[in-house]
Amino acid sequence: MRTKLGSVLAATVLATGLGVAMAPSASAADNCWADGDGIRSWCRNVSGAPVYGYIGNNHIYPDPTKVVGYMYSNPSWFYCKLDGQAWVGGPHPTRWLLTVADNGKLGYMKDTAIYSETDPVRNC
Repeated sequence: MRTKLGSVLAATVLATGLGVAMAPSASAADNCWADGDGIRSWCRNVSGAPVYGYIGNNHIYPDPTKVVGYMYSNPSWFYCKLDGQAWVGGPHPTRWLLTVADNGKLGYMKDTAIYSETDPVRNC
């Protein structure tokens, strides 16, 4: 019985390990692409990701404590990107992207909620 249980556990660990090893890396993500209007970029994103508001009335500082809506569409469009803002982690640890949530509210999405490489998105 122990040998059979040990074999099952070993097979499970091996299968799980192979699944992790074969998962695609973040570097394999495709780039965001420009819309024909020259203003927006389209990116693949996490469906249901929160869109955050901004501090004050100038729209240039994302507020990581204020959720104004959610982005269920995928892909989604973004106006521009801001670096040097509140920490979000990931390959661009201080990058936020300006967009409009599915409820029509203007706000920012964290770069970590976007699968596509966001470098091609224009700067705000």
